[in-house]
Amino acid sequence: MKRPSVTILVANLPAEKDRRVIRESLSLEAAGFDVTVIAPRGDKSLTILPGSERTRLRPYPIVVYGSGVLSFALEFFWSFLWITIRLLGEIVRGRAQAVQVCNPPDIYFPLALLVRALGRPWVFDHHDLSPEVYVSRGGDPNPLVSRLLVLFEKLTLRTATAVFATNESFKENAVKRGVAADKVTVVRNGPAFAEIAPSPDERAEGPLRVVYLGVFGPQDNVGGAVLAAEELIALRGRTGWRMILAGDGETAAGLRSLAEERGLTDVVEFTGWLDGPEVDALLREADVALQPDLPTRMNQLSTMAKTVEYLGRGVPVVAADLIETHATVGEAGLYVANGTPAEFAQAINTLLDDPAMRDRMRKIGRDRFRDFLSWEHQAVAYVAVWRRLLNVPATTPRIPGQRRPAGTTTRVDAP
Repeated sequence: MKRPSVTILVANLPAEKDRRVIRESLSLEAAGFDVTVIAPRGDKSLTILPGSERTRLRPYPIVVYGSGVLSFALEFFWSFLWITIRLLGEIVRGRAQAVQVCNPPDIYFPLALLVRALGRPWVFDHHDLSPEVYVSRGGDPNPLVSRLLVLFEKLTLRTATAVFATNESFKENAVKRGVAADKVTVVRNGPAFAEIAPSPDERAEGPLRVVYLGVFGPQDNVGGAVLAAEELIALRGRTGWRMILAGDGETAAGLRSLAEERGLTDVVEFTGWLDGPEVDALLREADVALQPDLPTRMNQLSTMAKTVEYLGRGVPVVAADLIETHATVGEAGLYVANGTPAEFAQAINTLLDDPAMRDRMRKIGRDRFRDFLSWEHQAVAYVAVWRRLLNVPATTPRIPGQRRPAGTTTRVDAP
């Protein structure tokens, strides 16, 4: 019997670097679906998604990378053109029985109309609030661009057969844009329990480690982490601790220059982009994790994937007191009001000085991850939507390498 097939469209990352798309693809594959991912070309040697048995990659070339409004528009037009070509090829070959599109950008609603006219489901996986991302990048936002982004988001949501939202705030946003609540399913970001190696009983010798993991973009305020390191020197000196910034992005070069200009290279380390095992090794040895995102509207409503990675390893989190961050982290975090470097440094210093507090938060974080947040829970809801849309008989999805601990539940959303 021919397997049901889903084609996933991604515009802003190569498939092998999008951890959410990787988990979605592996969950579908394990549940008996065939999956094709159309995304920008990354590793030219790859034809199958790493870690999968049969998830096909259909990459397209990228020659334009956006940094301003006009260059972003050109990048998005280029991606739209190539995604259309690749998707039509999948439809002709009979493989795209259903389609999932991931944002940003929110420009694929014309393809939604085409696919739905063919009688096939079109699902929107809502990764980012594009209007809020635009505002958060700094500068003086153009009101016309802001209104256009809101319109595109509304059209993207309304033309979808179903919507995946990464948290309850995203779901509420979709409903405000005119989507029926029963069409929106919350599927949170975060690793599977099976991806996380058991933590050692005792941490390795060496300095205390403060870690940031994620993208280096204008809206991510990684510069605030660098300046927090400078403030932390005033509180506890330059020895006995290190700040490790793991990731990459358009502000990476500027951040390295900032660390050099401030004389912080002895306490601030940049690792570059890490793969899954490297992320796991870094976080298992971390003492405090930093989420430096500022209290903007976008950040208030967003769940940061890095934060769930922190909780999965039981790393206490220091963050601004944001709506969805608090809903995710709960008492496994120490919160600051405004997200200034001095506030972050004081909270980090408090945790570094209090091993008992860190141990308590470590247990709370692991429990929250195990019981509510891990991908095992999200996969149940995610696969169920596809089974319903394609009329596939329900079975229990198998998460590759799954290790379900005692006491786990099938609850999807964290309180």
